[in-house]
Amino acid sequence: MRLRHVLAGAVLPLVLCASLWLVLPLGSEASPQGRAASLQKKIDTTRGKIGRRKGTEHVLTSDIQRWSTRISKLQGSISTLQTREQRIQADLDARRNELVSTQKQLRSERARLARLRARLAEGRRILSRRLAELYEADKPDLVTVVLNSKGFADLLERGEFLGRIQEQDNNVIKLVRDAKADATATAARLDKLERRQQQLTTIVLQRRDQVAQVKQQLIDTRVGYQQTRNDKKNALGKVRTERKSLETHLDELQKESDKVQAQLQGGGSLPAGPIKGGSGRFIWPVNGPLTSPFCESRAWESCHPGIDIAVPTGTPIRAADGGRVAIAGWVGGYGNYTCIQHTASLSTCYGHQSVLKVSVGQSVSKGSVIGLSGSTGHSTGPHLHFEVRVNGAVQNPMNYL
Repeated sequence: MRLRHVLAGAVLPLVLCASLWLVLPLGSEASPQGRAASLQKKIDTTRGKIGRRKGTEHVLTSDIQRWSTRISKLQGSISTLQTREQRIQADLDARRNELVSTQKQLRSERARLARLRARLAEGRRILSRRLAELYEADKPDLVTVVLNSKGFADLLERGEFLGRIQEQDNNVIKLVRDAKADATATAARLDKLERRQQQLTTIVLQRRDQVAQVKQQLIDTRVGYQQTRNDKKNALGKVRTERKSLETHLDELQKESDKVQAQLQGGGSLPAGPIKGGSGRFIWPVNGPLTSPFCESRAWESCHPGIDIAVPTGTPIRAADGGRVAIAGWVGGYGNYTCIQHTASLSTCYGHQSVLKVSVGQSVSKGSVIGLSGSTGHSTGPHLHFEVRVNGAVQNPMNYL
């Protein structure tokens, strides 16, 4: 029992220490140094995500270019199909007009054939009756007509009557013969027109099917075009939205990191160091290696508008020349941004500062400290973004340093 109490007395302090160690915040995390390290880790993670999004944007841009080429080809196919549809529609209209004309002519020929057949039937009936009459009556010879006549006048009258009968018989025969020939010819034309009607009907149906097929092809092609365009916009828009959201989050993290850096420095800054001159009009605003030259091409911009000089956060920034402060504040991707007007057309600008030490309208001399370097705005790490502008247009700073 005594041994148990002894062990309990020895173990209990150890348990309490372990519990306090687990419950209480770590010194490294709770301290400004811990916060700075944590923020830097989050910043690095966010920058990695932004880099991946930019890479995705680059891939999507290339992919969109390929799709744009395909879409251009599809648009050419659509134009070709539209021309073909118009041509087939014109041909279809012509065939329909020809069919209407043929059907009208066919109806006329059918009516004429019916009339001819009725006329032929009537002629045949008359001819049959006349033949029956001739068969039943003896053919009068010239002697009988002369002997039975009551004089010369009666003879002439009977001769004229016989001539008229002969003429009428000839007319009936001619009528029957002509009607038969006309009916035969009309029947042949009618048969030809009927075959033509069938051919035209088949052609019209084929053309109609072709037009329907071409229209369906046009619809399918346009649907594909719309779908491709929408997919392209949605994919690019989604990635850009994600990147902008991450960049906004990165700006907030960087601002907080700069505050922590200022806290760690006790409100002060690193030593300003000696002034670095060159062969040009301006002095170097900071002493550090050049990490990005002027007009460098990047994934998000075709021409970097200044130069980047790598220095630790909190490094004093000197005015490249004397002048009046025209801009001093937060400017989008530049973060904390200062511009100094040296002449009516010449000015210099300083981006991504952690602290601004001048205000708009203030006069500064060459070499005076105007702020502290940092990584505010759209920045990949602590550095100074330095610009030279003439009438507002960026110039290569190396020509002035």
